[in-house]
Amino acid sequence: MNDFPTQLLINGTWLDGSGAKRLAIVNPATEEPFAEVSSATADEIGQAAKAAQAAFESGWRDLPPGQRAEMLHNLAKRIRENTENIAQLETRNVGKPIGDARWEADAGAKVFDYYAGAIGHLCGQTIPVARGGFDFTLRQPMGVIAAITPWNFPFLIACWKVAPALAAGNAVVLKPASLTPLTALMLGQLAQEADLPNGVLQVLPGSGAEAGHALATHPLVRKIGFTGSTEVGTTIMKLAADDIKRVSLELGGKSPNIVFADANWERAAAESPMSVFANTGQDCCARSRMFIEQSIFDRFVDQFVAATEALNIGDPGNETTQVGPMICAAQRELSESFIAGARDAGCEIRSGGDRPDESGFYLNPAVITGVETSDRAWREEIFGPVVCLRPFNDEAEMLREVNDTNFGLSGSVWSSNLSRALRVARRVESGVISVNTHSSVHTEAPFGGFKRSGLGRDLGMSAMEACTEVKNIYVGE
Repeated sequence: MNDFPTQLLINGTWLDGSGAKRLAIVNPATEEPFAEVSSATADEIGQAAKAAQAAFESGWRDLPPGQRAEMLHNLAKRIRENTENIAQLETRNVGKPIGDARWEADAGAKVFDYYAGAIGHLCGQTIPVARGGFDFTLRQPMGVIAAITPWNFPFLIACWKVAPALAAGNAVVLKPASLTPLTALMLGQLAQEADLPNGVLQVLPGSGAEAGHALATHPLVRKIGFTGSTEVGTTIMKLAADDIKRVSLELGGKSPNIVFADANWERAAAESPMSVFANTGQDCCARSRMFIEQSIFDRFVDQFVAATEALNIGDPGNETTQVGPMICAAQRELSESFIAGARDAGCEIRSGGDRPDESGFYLNPAVITGVETSDRAWREEIFGPVVCLRPFNDEAEMLREVNDTNFGLSGSVWSSNLSRALRVARRVESGVISVNTHSSVHTEAPFGGFKRSGLGRDLGMSAMEACTEVKNIYVGE
């Protein structure tokens, strides 16, 4: 018997899905299925949307801010009390190294604490107007918000979507990725234990084609928060257009890692492997295009390869593991197709790209040089443990290559010259840039991309504000 929920959470009740289809959950480290989860139909999505609207109207939107904050703090506490259970389940479902999974579970609790504290800071404005009188704005909740989350950071990104929406007074219908629904269901269970009212947070796993489509088109859903591929994000925008639903989209990336010769490039070489190979490269922020100044290129590559080959790859349940398996066979085969294409194009595979001799969806991190800017591995998002490195001499030409992409999510600049680092950071067309580090994400700061990497922002006050509508009220003299 499972010690985690596998049903749909609708209006406070755990229910088996009415459809015949169930989601098979596979452990990527063993390739073995270990659970089956109910899959929501369009009818069940409709039930959840109606229950969310009823919960919103019957008191959640009007709950005093202090009471709403107390409930979210209680949910953060329940997450902390269950950090190990969440982490173990995430590792089993995703293949994520247990140390990373523990960090993400704790980070999820911090997200709820942050937005619980932010409730009292979500304020309108008073505005002097030419006619006299008194003009002011209110930030009001939208109603029902759909949160559609990805398989690479299932628990943490569910917290990113749910916490600001609830804090702003909305009700949420959460649809986790069909490959990795387990910790999202656990979040729903913990929300019940924290005494959130029925219908305020509902969790319905299901396919994108049925459950996702039903959420994106349901007339009671006022906003869709989505993290996933650019292709699916494009579809969601089209589906949302008929109702003029609000959307926030955090999509793909092909992020640069720029290293100047005046940087502490030895440190950059030692730390940068985890900027692309963490989470087995299955990260939209992965710095998969590296621009290394020509004068240090050969030495940098040698040290980068050595640091990559020193990574501990293996059982994600092992405390020392840094890189686990990929999520599924298809995702590994896609990464291998990029590596094979690069090899056929005459690029040099400096390290990795092969499968370890063990069960599980493992792939040794691949380091590729000799790549041209027209090559597929350089231009397309791989979403796997593959990195390409190119030398540069001229800053302006390098920046043209950096920005010659449809994506613009994240990136890093390494230089000891602060003026240069800031100049380059300003000119990189990307929503998030780090200087002398590859840390991209902070609960308190906005996170999101330019161009086809999405629109809107997760995290920070920006995410909470985006879960509200601004109402202007004028009182005449």
